[in-house]
Amino acid sequence: MDYVDGFVAPVPTAKREEYREFAEKAAAIFRKHGASRVVECWGDDVPEGKLTSFPMAVKLEAGETAVFSWITWPSRAARDEGMKNAMAEPGFQPGANPMPFDGKRMIFGGFQMIVDH
Repeated sequence: MDYVDGFVAPVPTAKREEYREFAEKAAAIFRKHGASRVVECWGDDVPEGKLTSFPMAVKLEAGETAVFSWITWPSRAARDEGMKNAMAEPGFQPGANPMPFDGKRMIFGGFQMIVDH
């Protein structure tokens, strides 16, 4: 079964188009290095929770939107190799393609798929 990297990030709402352009460039790099799919989702109905929520997880501030993204890879091994190679690309070097959001508040992780319908 595929392997999935998942991300949630706080993005300034006014930078939606800048973020979309950033995500398009990043997606091309991930696809070049073996990702089978890259999905970016702009928060539209993301409520603040009482105990936990996407906004709480990324310490969402006024004027920001939670973005939920994932990358699918053929396997964990393909992801490990592909991510290593993607991060070595010139487009991911410091200053080359600055993230239009606070990367320190982004949450991410790798996941083994157990159900896929």
